[in-house]
Amino acid sequence: MKPKYLVYLLALVKLILPFFLQNSAWEPHRDEFLYLAEARHMAWGYMEAPPLLSVFAWLTNLLGGAMWAIRIWPALAGALTYFLVGRLVLHLGGRWFALVLAWMPFFAGAWLRMQFLFQPNCLDILCWTALAYALIRYKQNEKPVHLYAAGFSLGLGLLAKYTMAFYATGLLAGLLLTWDKKILANRHFYYSIGLSILLILPNLLWEVRHGFPIVYHMKTLQDSQLQYLNPWSFLADQALYNVATIFTWVTGLIWVMRVKEYRFIAWAFVVSLTLLVIGHGKSYYSQGAYPVLFAFGAARLEAWANQWWKMGMLAFSLFIGIRLVPLELPFRAPAQLAEYYVRHPLARKVGVLRWEDQQDHALPQDFADMLSWEQMTQKVAVGYASLDSAEKAHTFLFCDNYGEAGAVNYYGPKYHLPPAYSDNASFLYWMPENYDQFDVLLLVTDDKQEMQHRFIKEFKEVRLIDSIANPYSREYGSLIILMKGPSNLMRQAFREKIEKDKMKTTAQGALQTIKPNPLDEGGELH
Repeated sequence: MKPKYLVYLLALVKLILPFFLQNSAWEPHRDEFLYLAEARHMAWGYMEAPPLLSVFAWLTNLLGGAMWAIRIWPALAGALTYFLVGRLVLHLGGRWFALVLAWMPFFAGAWLRMQFLFQPNCLDILCWTALAYALIRYKQNEKPVHLYAAGFSLGLGLLAKYTMAFYATGLLAGLLLTWDKKILANRHFYYSIGLSILLILPNLLWEVRHGFPIVYHMKTLQDSQLQYLNPWSFLADQALYNVATIFTWVTGLIWVMRVKEYRFIAWAFVVSLTLLVIGHGKSYYSQGAYPVLFAFGAARLEAWANQWWKMGMLAFSLFIGIRLVPLELPFRAPAQLAEYYVRHPLARKVGVLRWEDQQDHALPQDFADMLSWEQMTQKVAVGYASLDSAEKAHTFLFCDNYGEAGAVNYYGPKYHLPPAYSDNASFLYWMPENYDQFDVLLLVTDDKQEMQHRFIKEFKEVRLIDSIANPYSREYGSLIILMKGPSNLMRQAFREKIEKDKMKTTAQGALQTIKPNPLDEGGELH
């Protein structure tokens, strides 16, 4: 087999591999429900992400929204990422061993999960790789088409996830620090930057029109998650994510540092990681900087290592990779997987079971976010079915968070439910104009104390329908409450809450203190 055909074969294996490593007991992830919902409200931007992923979500909905249609896009992004890595290996003179070694991170590391879940990370890694690949290819043959490919990759990357800006800054810094006249003095380089600006311009205009909700989103992340991060854990995770193939990317990094032609790649790696550390970025934000290093490292190791070293490297990667699969993918049913973690404490030792609350749980948070969604929808349907036709016509189905709203809308048609709304994430933009004109409020809430809040007294009738009983689910204990006959004060307080929530999503609102609403905990109804 020719080496170029091996690239296609390994890319195909990467494409289909995740479908054999997930147990059928699991449902879509809470974030995936959000992106599928965004595809029903196509726009040039959303509160939590740029718009590119919603295009693939739209195609998923067009294909029926089945699990395979959700999973195919991250799997395809992973396959394309390896294809670029494999092509770069060939351009660097690598052959069979280098191609296999460069493929190992796609099986034996954190990318296994990031290229499994339908989230912007899979596109982010692909676009970082494509940008670096295009610049490297230009350095090799000086064809302007590669500069335009770089500009296109930069634009698409920014439409996928704004973290592309970190790597783009790193690459530019690398070109400046090495004073690469071959690129910096080329007019096509600046034309390609113009191309990327044209691609991202509609999203920038959307941000302006909506008051820069990205500021609110980043502030929310900072307050809820990023404040717990520290530089040492960030750096430790860099080694952990690719521990099975650490010798490959370290070799690649050292080699590009030593070779002047490619030194800008080394600077891009150092600068982008430094910026992420300073900005308290999550440790997985940096993973797009690694694929090209694996290509360089694999090609060098093939040339330098003898047969025994080559066999040892592959054996080590496979041994570690197989042990990491249960940490990266839900390959067993929830109860069995939780039992596996008890018997194999590696998950706890490396922090896989630690959630955003900084506590260890029975399952990884991503896995807990893939449970009980249809059960929740079924219980909502029980409450809705208890209403007569007149009550159903004036029922407002409201959910506390985007996962609940997205899941109820995903499964809702199967159970003849009306649309679910929320004031969380981009769902806030999709609230109907008459959202306060309900006679019945069917509420899904993750607040286990909801029945004790003051606003409950503003309804003539309140009934707890059910709660989520799966202890492995992140929604465990969430309530489904049916409330009838709201007072006028309740309607007014609800409208004020939604309007204040909308105000907070703008940059101006995010940076100022807003008076508590009566429906917020600690608020007062007068």
